[in-house]
Amino acid sequence: MSEQVNVTLYEMVGGDQWFIDLVDRFYEGIDTDPLVRPMYPDDLAASRHWMSLFLIQYWGGPATYNEQRGHPRLRMRHNPFPIDQAARDAWFGHMVSSLAAGGLSEDAEAQVLAYFENAANHLINA
Repeated sequence: MSEQVNVTLYEMVGGDQWFIDLVDRFYEGIDTDPLVRPMYPDDLAASRHWMSLFLIQYWGGPATYNEQRGHPRLRMRHNPFPIDQAARDAWFGHMVSSLAAGGLSEDAEAQVLAYFENAANHLINA
């Protein structure tokens, strides 16, 4: 009888660097997007940092995000920005492209993509 071992995405991808690379690819797209770029600060370094830590924590890595920043409060943090369907679609499109370059298995990519789609839908506020 074999024992089922649950491996987190964090463990499957080998730790922090995969998430840092994902976020870097994502922000390369955001940086040139005329629709969503104005919603971000001029310097994207902090945005990259916090998003990386959040995703690392969410997908099974260390809880550094919560230790340094507290609860994510995604809706509250995004509420000042008018996020309509077009902004959601632009954001999600950048994430789809970034994720596709991440080398995940088809099943793992589908799981991560479902998370991002749900998050993008949840943040629509306009």
